[in-house]
Amino acid sequence: MRAWGNTQLPSLPGRLSQLELFDTASKRLQPVPLQGEVSLYVCGITPYDATHLGHAATYLAFDLLGRAWRDAGAKVRYVQNVTDVDDPLLERAERDGIDWRELAVAQTDLFRSDMEALRVLPPERYIGAVEAIEWIVPEVERLLAEGLAYALPDGDIYFDVVASSSHAAPDAWWLGQISGLSEAQMLPIFAERGGDPERTGKRNPLDALLWRAAREGEPSWPGASLGDGRPGWHIECTVISRRFLPAPFTVQGGGSDLIFPHHEMGAGHAWSLNHRPMARLYAHTGMVGLDGEKMSKSKGNLVLVSKLRQSGVEPAAIRLAVLANHYRSDWFWTEQLLQVAQRRLANWRQALNAVETGSAEPLLAEIRAALASDLNAPKALAAVDLWAARSDSGRGNQTGNQHSEADAALVVAAVDALLGVQL
Repeated sequence: MRAWGNTQLPSLPGRLSQLELFDTASKRLQPVPLQGEVSLYVCGITPYDATHLGHAATYLAFDLLGRAWRDAGAKVRYVQNVTDVDDPLLERAERDGIDWRELAVAQTDLFRSDMEALRVLPPERYIGAVEAIEWIVPEVERLLAEGLAYALPDGDIYFDVVASSSHAAPDAWWLGQISGLSEAQMLPIFAERGGDPERTGKRNPLDALLWRAAREGEPSWPGASLGDGRPGWHIECTVISRRFLPAPFTVQGGGSDLIFPHHEMGAGHAWSLNHRPMARLYAHTGMVGLDGEKMSKSKGNLVLVSKLRQSGVEPAAIRLAVLANHYRSDWFWTEQLLQVAQRRLANWRQALNAVETGSAEPLLAEIRAALASDLNAPKALAAVDLWAARSDSGRGNQTGNQHSEADAALVVAAVDALLGVQL
């Protein structure tokens, strides 16, 4: 599956020399490698209701990580999936009277156009679940053969969380390793997020579906010894990441709603398949609401990037509105937030033509320092605000030094390369 168009990053003097990210599993800031090859897997969309601001916030956050890595001189291997067959997609297609494949293609195309408009750097590999089925089947067969999965009478196959949990090695996986939740805490979340704890015949209520046997009226694919069917959600990402990234890869990214069960189970699948951790670090973005309420499909209050763009909002302003919130925080989208972002963008552009009171190099250092500290985009934006205010304060001061072309070019390049905003 093709991704979207790439963005050429401007060259900057110097390099980002350190970076820390908050790791969900250890619950503390951890140093992130900057040299050589680094790797990132960010869970992609299920293609319906794309691209809402919760999606945008996640992909913009990890876009900052990719930009920071590139600024440090690292070689980035980035993979993202598309869950282009799953129950929510099938349900939406049935509701709207459209073939599920047409819905998936249309929504994936819309997502691509939104990502390109927001200047999100594309993944090196963009893989749909459907095209990964041929790779998933033999891995599920392996789990079955090793006693880490089991089949129910109807042919559905489940991951055995008890059999797969281990404390035999320092980096072994056990249930709760990523989320830090107890099993009692997991149960209601599992039910809410696509699990089936009440399913009759399961060995443990938290066992996750690996392969869904074919049902009448549902799409299915040949599964060799598994029988016809389609893959579960969690094994999809595990197999795709294992195929294209090292084990473990550097950072697993996604929204905080993926910590459990998705990333917990994915890590369990990965360990069970080759006794290697899924990822070195797990980073998660906060949830986005609207005007003080939770933003959700069920409430019908999703704010879509495409709708904002159609209404005439510049993508750079959308990007700035999102980046005004730290990626790990929960926050609300409001019209005021967008207006502030639009004024900020105008102020920055205006400052480029104002009288300058100092070199732009300190600003570059401040942006780098902000990103190095857990991708602190709000701090980086504040640094540019201060630079713009100082530049603007000299407007009309005939004794001041005129803002040099070199300084203006450096600011434009820094804001573009590190923050993804074109001035």
